Amino acid sequence: MLTAIGLFVLGLVLLALGGDSIVKGALGLAQRLGLTPFNAGLVLVAFATSLPELAVNLVAIVHGQGELALGNAVGSNVANVGLTLGAAALAAPIAVRWRALSPLLLVLVFGTIAVLALGADGTLSRIEGMVLLLAYVACFAFALSRSRHESAEVHEALAASARTSTMLGQNLIRFAIGAVLLWIGSKLVVGGAGVSLFGLDLSHSGAAVMGKGMGLSPVLTGLLPVAIGTALPEAAAAIAAARRGQGDMVMGHVIGASVFNVFVIIGGMAAYGALALPMTVMAPGNFVLPLGYELLAALAFALMLYPVLRGDMRVGRGEGAMLLVAFGAWVVFELFLAGK
Repeated sequence: MLTAIGLFVLGLVLLALGGDSIVKGALGLAQRLGLTPFNAGLVLVAFATSLPELAVNLVAIVHGQGELALGNAVGSNVANVGLTLGAAALAAPIAVRWRALSPLLLVLVFGTIAVLALGADGTLSRIEGMVLLLAYVACFAFALSRSRHESAEVHEALAASARTSTMLGQNLIRFAIGAVLLWIGSKLVVGGAGVSLFGLDLSHSGAAVMGKGMGLSPVLTGLLPVAIGTALPEAAAAIAAARRGQGDMVMGHVIGASVFNVFVIIGGMAAYGALALPMTVMAPGNFVLPLGYELLAALAFALMLYPVLRGDMRVGRGEGAMLLVAFGAWVVFELFLAGK
């Protein structure tokens, strides 16, 4: 068990390092090919912070651990709002000037509702997965068109976030190192039957074994230790950004990563092969929901942001503390349901 935990933590560290390296390399290469820093910043917000989750989910799916990947995708959305944004706002109040984030939050809400509705029969079909992927393309195009009309301050913040060296050799090395670290890190995090790395058998390591040892189901393993573990580096980066007054980037990453998780990760998993969703019968009325309380929690945390983006566009320390408390209560509630 200690070995499994140690390799899991090492995997998380490598995921964080690999994600940072591959993002810098990709941004440098994109700008060398003519992409403006502003557009590169939009790409960064859209999905860069989801790369660790994407790498973990790809490895999990390849090795037949789809429920772990599904739990990670949903749990990451709860962690994005409750842990990452909550911790950042507690460190320093977050002012948001990026107006396009408000409609994108509605996209996140309706996307989560769509997964609940489409999965009501217990499965997301390949066609439904492709619809979610196409919807993400439309959302990204919408964000790109809307953001061109944002204030000069927002434009500068996005451009500044993406500025990096454009040296070809340096960025090719960054990208290659990042890809390798993501691959190794995701293998160490997932572990379980059939997973190996450089000939080393990882069947008794990683989240799969750790979750089993803790008495957690595969979905709950992805929902809690994996999702929270991959969110910790993002939370640290968000805290640093909040202290630098980069509230737009913090909120942009939170909403952008969450939209990516719903439409691309969950949609992509379904498009790869029809995705079976664990079903929960909820009383009263015996309502049947895909992923039950988990998807409802992700929806609830997204809705908690709506008054902020429709009101004073500011997340204060008190609101950050409230988000953290809500996140802690959700973790306790999930463990209680699991009998822990």
